[in-house]
Amino acid sequence: MSRIVSKPVQGKIGSELLINVTPTEARVALVEYGILQEVHIERRMKRGLVGNIYKGKVSRVLPGMQAAFVDIGLDKAAFLHASDIVPHTECVAETDKDHFVVHDIRKLVRPGQAVIVQVIKDPIGTKGARLTTDITLPSRYLVFMPGASHVGVSQRIESAKVRARLKGLTEPFVDENGGFIIRTAAENAGETELVQDAAFLRRVWAKVSERRKRPGVSLLYQDLALPVRIVRDFVGTELDRIQVDSSQTFGELQNFTQEFMPEIADKLENYSGSVSIFDLYDVENEIQRALGRKVELKSGGYLIIDQTEAMTTVDINTGAFVGHRNLEETIFNTNLEATQVIARQLRLRNLGGIIIIDFIDMQNKDHKSRVLNSLEQALSHDRVKTNMSGFSGLGLVEMTRKRTRESLEHVLCGECPSCFGTGTLKTVETVSYEMFREIIRLNRSYDADEFLVYCGPAVYNTLKEDESHFLAELEIYVGKRVKLQSEPLYAQNKFDVVIM
Repeated sequence: MSRIVSKPVQGKIGSELLINVTPTEARVALVEYGILQEVHIERRMKRGLVGNIYKGKVSRVLPGMQAAFVDIGLDKAAFLHASDIVPHTECVAETDKDHFVVHDIRKLVRPGQAVIVQVIKDPIGTKGARLTTDITLPSRYLVFMPGASHVGVSQRIESAKVRARLKGLTEPFVDENGGFIIRTAAENAGETELVQDAAFLRRVWAKVSERRKRPGVSLLYQDLALPVRIVRDFVGTELDRIQVDSSQTFGELQNFTQEFMPEIADKLENYSGSVSIFDLYDVENEIQRALGRKVELKSGGYLIIDQTEAMTTVDINTGAFVGHRNLEETIFNTNLEATQVIARQLRLRNLGGIIIIDFIDMQNKDHKSRVLNSLEQALSHDRVKTNMSGFSGLGLVEMTRKRTRESLEHVLCGECPSCFGTGTLKTVETVSYEMFREIIRLNRSYDADEFLVYCGPAVYNTLKEDESHFLAELEIYVGKRVKLQSEPLYAQNKFDVVIM
């Protein structure tokens, strides 16, 4: 039976989900032994698109990129690559030189053609959503694949006996409508659970198929809301408790778990305390810290994490950590500690794509091997797929982490209007000299009586006080009066020169 609590239950809790819901957004935090590991945020006005199925219209075909842009009703056209179109056998052509199989997008789609597509990556930065025609519908134990005629089994189910049992139970469900993939969570599932899952997925696909008959571009299927989706996706993990601070969402999760996941229904708790559940578990502060570049290590060292559109770089420094033996041991211990923190920060910040880690240089080969093993072990707890290489010739570790949704920083932050994303501002001195050059240029081009300059407070105060002699020299040089006016709303690097 689900419970209602107003404060944390004392005792050892391993993993728990904290679900915070307001009228404008839903947030889910994964806390393991009191430490925040993951944060998922979905805003009502900007829900994630991954998993949504659309009836789209091909707007452009680009043979040079072997891709097409598809209108699915969003502000930006979505991207569909030839490799994401099925069946692949219809789009291959061999080159004469090396017999490579390549995709010819022109044999697959044409401008104006209607296509059924599913979003596999949210729009990120300037890029539109990434699409596939390989539609999949996930449920608790099974994933339905329309048009397929086989049964696949998750590679994480290692026992050959279990794989054979599950495949034997699921194969009777395959028909002309599609096949299935057996998820990891189904490892201990029985025939009844699989039958219910298959029936549920068929009902969903029947509704999607019916909506396909609608004219024009339209949304055919939308994935579950964040709280329900996260609970569904965490099936198979060792969750000890799920706390929800919204009565309405709590009721929705009760209904969902009782129907599809009865074994975790009693782990649901409706939190009704006066203090925000995220404040109670220090999640709010952890989120704020996750937006910073610098991450402190307990030893006194620190990480610097820089996220760009192309990649993310992680730099490790010893900082105040001086060690107890020698420099090599100090470096090794700092790098070893950093592996655990890096793995956590990747999950917490939801960093994806190419990630370059610059460990402090180590000469000892055994130390390098142990650091790599430690990082690999720490990454094994990540539910998102990662691939890691060894140390490069430059001493860097390169890795990739699958990216399907925006990072925490991109969800919560926008571009700075002052530095425009560079992270730096021109100095007062630089801005002052640029302003002087502009006045000199205008003085040569126009017949002015005097100049009025609007500038930020920092530049105004410097030129009126400490550097006032530079302004006096400029007036002598141009032979005109130069008046300054402070504008509180101007950034430090902004100014306007008006000819009087």
